[in-house]
Amino acid sequence: MMKSALTCLLALSLSACWTPKEGFVSPPPSPPRPAVAAVPAEAAPEAPPAPPLDLTPVPFETARAHFVRDTAARYGIPAAQIEATLARATFLDSVVAAMSRPAERVKPWHEYRPMFISQARIDGGRAFLARNRAALEKVQAATGVPAELIVAIIGVETSYGGNTGRYSVLDALYTLAFRYPRSGDPDKLEREVRRELFFRDELAQLFALGREEKLDIAALKGSYAGAMGMGQFMPSSYREFAVDGDGDGRRDLFGSLDDVFASIANYFAKKGGWVPGAPVAVPATLAPGREPFDPVDWTPSHSLADLAARGYAPQQPLPADATATPVSLAGSAGPQYWLGLRNYYAITRYNISKMYAMAVYQLSEAIAGREIPPA
Repeated sequence: MMKSALTCLLALSLSACWTPKEGFVSPPPSPPRPAVAAVPAEAAPEAPPAPPLDLTPVPFETARAHFVRDTAARYGIPAAQIEATLARATFLDSVVAAMSRPAERVKPWHEYRPMFISQARIDGGRAFLARNRAALEKVQAATGVPAELIVAIIGVETSYGGNTGRYSVLDALYTLAFRYPRSGDPDKLEREVRRELFFRDELAQLFALGREEKLDIAALKGSYAGAMGMGQFMPSSYREFAVDGDGDGRRDLFGSLDDVFASIANYFAKKGGWVPGAPVAVPATLAPGREPFDPVDWTPSHSLADLAARGYAPQQPLPADATATPVSLAGSAGPQYWLGLRNYYAITRYNISKMYAMAVYQLSEAIAGREIPPA
């Protein structure tokens, strides 16, 4: 979320090696970056304008000292404890290398989908759902988030828990918080600085998470971006959206499936605004001669009348007052057109990518035994 990150697709939807002169300043809350996909789906169009930054470099020793001071003040953690934990952290060249990899070309939908939807992944999702049906249906009844969608997220993020990450979360975040890779391109410097700030904030929140959940943060494993557990929650998303699903007084996204299921559903409900029982997306046609409409973001704010005026017609019945966002995908047999509704937008809050959202949705449909269109 988380989450995520790279999308997640770092993806992020997943900031990292500069420190302001006045010390560590928390950036605005960032969407979590689930750390699943090594290949970005497409550029995220929804980042809000950010205030200007002072890009003056600060020595590492000064940045680290400011981090200890400000994290202690922010979360009430003794500075000596933070110092002792950071003394156990190691800079990981492998994390820098992974974050420095040039982005691959943006894959079209017909190449992107097979990375996430295969018969093996569908079968694995059905088996996972069958093994955990009672727990998943309990969460579905409480939140309205379908069991198959929760399973699809876990399938896309970590192959049903088979690959939750091998990196020390502390080391990964420490590396990205203070040695986020620099390209040397002045046009990219501000983004690199913001990425560093994001990861430095996540490192601070990791300390808070450890105190709140009584976790040895030096022992936690996750992705190279610091995302954790079956749902790949970043520390900030863990703190904000994780819930105690089994009633044992802890929010354990490492060892409790009940907590994992409830937390993913809570993320969709609280962050995404999931609407129980409502559709996610419907196929559409675009009238001949009309150009696809690509909005600046994926907020489902366009009325059916507005979309009809642009040439779009849903291929399944929708309420007259429904609002949606058009989604164009490069299919193997030509363009595919969809109308994404509120619940489609909710999936993009997990990973800010229209193709990620469609892959999760279609995988969930296949796991539930419903037919999905060809890629």
